[in-house]
Amino acid sequence: MTDDPADRRTAVVERVLAWYAVHARDLPWRRPGTSPWAVVVSEFMLQQTPVERVREPWRAWLDRWPTPAALAAAPAGEAVRAWGRLGYPRRALRLHRAAVAITEEHDGEVPADREALLALPGVGSYTAAAVASFAFGRREVVLDTNVRRVLARVDGGVAHPAAGQTVAEVAAAAAFVPPEPAVAARWAVAVMELGALVCVARSPRCDVCPVQDLCAWRAAGHPAWDGPPRRGQGYDGTDRQCRGALLAVLRSSDEPVALDELAQAWPEETQRTRCLASLVADGLVVAPAPGTVALPG
Repeated sequence: MTDDPADRRTAVVERVLAWYAVHARDLPWRRPGTSPWAVVVSEFMLQQTPVERVREPWRAWLDRWPTPAALAAAPAGEAVRAWGRLGYPRRALRLHRAAVAITEEHDGEVPADREALLALPGVGSYTAAAVASFAFGRREVVLDTNVRRVLARVDGGVAHPAAGQTVAEVAAAAAFVPPEPAVAARWAVAVMELGALVCVARSPRCDVCPVQDLCAWRAAGHPAWDGPPRRGQGYDGTDRQCRGALLAVLRSSDEPVALDELAQAWPEETQRTRCLASLVADGLVVAPAPGTVALPG
């Protein structure tokens, strides 16, 4: 492993790019000619959701709403209905609101500027950087969970990144980004792919990693994580499961649903009432008449 940090970073980038050229998955939103709007939809859907669960919903969504204007013209409730079982349905509302903003404020075209992207509903720093990079080929620091983990190991010598992103972490990641925008955009997706396929959270495949001899974590003997416990998130019996069950009933009906029907989907009254109230507060459910609920119009 070279002693010069700049040389080591250059070697890491070159090897990861070469690896990606051979091992990249064929994901539809990465194909040449993919519209910026299609990239935006993919980024909303991929938040906290595995790639394989997104492929078909992404295609179906774009068949139905190929442009921001098409989605903006539809009721918000239809976006929630079409979101199906992707989970975290507030993303559907945020994507609908983003479509409205793009249509009204940007003449229906996804803006390329990072600051303009950040001003869209539901778009945070990661999504803005990802869209600017993947849709427009701009030089950005794109830090998702996979990229953070790769760089924590290769550059930081630790098994996992900190729970929250830090200024120092962003600066360290920026040092890896190549100066040429096109190469920087390819690096962004390539290092993300390495984290998804090789440098995974559990049982990383170090034997096939293209930068194994440049990895500070491997050189240190793969020290175990000594930070706060990393607990998996349960699902059964949670409010998230309850909310999903209630929304499934509403998505299956074109008419308002009586509150008694929701009891069949989730018998426990206290939790059902709490979760229904949270869905209403989030704008995912409306009460068009006493004793009934529906998706928003």
